[in-house]
Amino acid sequence: MAFVVLASVSCGAGEPVASPASVHETPGSTTPVSASDSTSPSPTGPPPFSAKVSRVARDQLPYSWRPGCPVHYRDLRLVTLTYWGFDDKPHTGRLVVRKTVTDDIVTVFKRLYGWRWPIKQMKLVDAYKGDDYDSIDADNTSAFNCRPATGSSNWSNHAYGEAIDINPRENPYVTASGSTAHQNAKKFAKRPVSGKGVVNPGDKVVKAFSRVGWEWGGYWSGTKDYQHFSKGGG
Repeated sequence: MAFVVLASVSCGAGEPVASPASVHETPGSTTPVSASDSTSPSPTGPPPFSAKVSRVARDQLPYSWRPGCPVHYRDLRLVTLTYWGFDDKPHTGRLVVRKTVTDDIVTVFKRLYGWRWPIKQMKLVDAYKGDDYDSIDADNTSAFNCRPATGSSNWSNHAYGEAIDINPRENPYVTASGSTAHQNAKKFAKRPVSGKGVVNPGDKVVKAFSRVGWEWGGYWSGTKDYQHFSKGGG
């Protein structure tokens, strides 16, 4: 199954006015990260979007990475970014992704923050000891995790750091028969459906990822993975 956003969003809603964002990386990282399309906060409004890209230390991934994974931890990056919470307040979250897709992640999540599109929480999957089921059950948005794809012996795109699961309770993995493994997600098993943090076909969240070359698992035939976005699909 399936950055740093697994609620019904109107496709026709306009994008906010763009202004510079605070985006930087720590010394020693590779290329600068760009972002666009943020809102200009009023003096009493929320803080502007910010994102920092930094290298990942081995001890930051005690459960999600191990020798033999398809991507070395030195090729991963930690993205610390601002997101809009379910409580209608700004928060700081962390995602680990492959260094080649950090621009994509910052660009998309800056748009989501500008739209005040809500995310329940955003922690590394290591907070759940690398257990995908527990992370999903906690409605946690996460990215890198060195694991096989669901129901397969092949590596998931998460194992390459090129996939993210956004609001997985509101956007569950649903089998072709319509079932989901998480009891707290059953009412969200069909699309379209309204609700906070839900991703629907053709909405602006799907389009934002599509603009940077990421595909949505909600368009898969048979099984649907509504939480899942990945670079190039899969």
